Amino acid sequence: MSRTLAQILGLLLCVLGWGSVGSTLAFGHWRVAQLEDRGGSPIVTTPLYWSDLWKDCYDNTQSVENCVNFMVLWKVKPYIQVVQGLLIFGLCLGLTGTVLAFPGLECTNIGGGRRSKDRMLIAASALHLVGCVSGVTAYCLYINRVVGAVLHREADPSKVSYEMGPALYLGLVVNFLIILGCAVHCATACSANHPKSRQRMDPFICGKGEEKQLYSGRKLICGPAKISRNVSPYKMTSVVTV
Repeated sequence: MSRTLAQILGLLLCVLGWGSVGSTLAFGHWRVAQLEDRGGSPIVTTPLYWSDLWKDCYDNTQSVENCVNFMVLWKVKPYIQVVQGLLIFGLCLGLTGTVLAFPGLECTNIGGGRRSKDRMLIAASALHLVGCVSGVTAYCLYINRVVGAVLHREADPSKVSYEMGPALYLGLVVNFLIILGCAVHCATACSANHPKSRQRMDPFICGKGEEKQLYSGRKLICGPAKISRNVSPYKMTSVVTV
């Protein structure tokens, strides 16, 4: 029962993680830049620049949002294309791993025997891990560009300095949930593939040419083994009390 619950928990962690990764694709505010308020009044709203993987936006002091969409993919900056590709590739692997993990659960009636189910879980965990590495690489690449913009701001104050948005924090955190779910699946599969040996050692050993025989339900005796008619060796029977 505990093994089944652990497998379900691992699957839920993976599904929650990939669902959150997918939401960051449509989530805005990957990087945010607040301009200094020069109006001299606390009522004036600070202008805000923010960007995501699909558009650049500007919120003016009247909270009016003006956005410019990336209409043509090949005209987007190369690092944004790489981030989009890595995230979509990771989501495809995560979806495949989730579908493969369902028949690997003990609570399902598909997937074959216990050993084949464990193999499915291990294969699904491998797909999740590869997709997770792809997603983390995408987030780290985008963070590197944001940090580089901050360093350029120190060298040239006229440039806009961006900060990390909530989408990046969310993406990094949920990838650890995926890794945790994979660890739970691998732990349950490996514990089933390597059970403890419970085979008892038989201390009763007969000599060469003898075989065990049960006598009166309480004793084991070593008697002569069955031989052909033409061979006539004979050995005395020895009685050993168990």
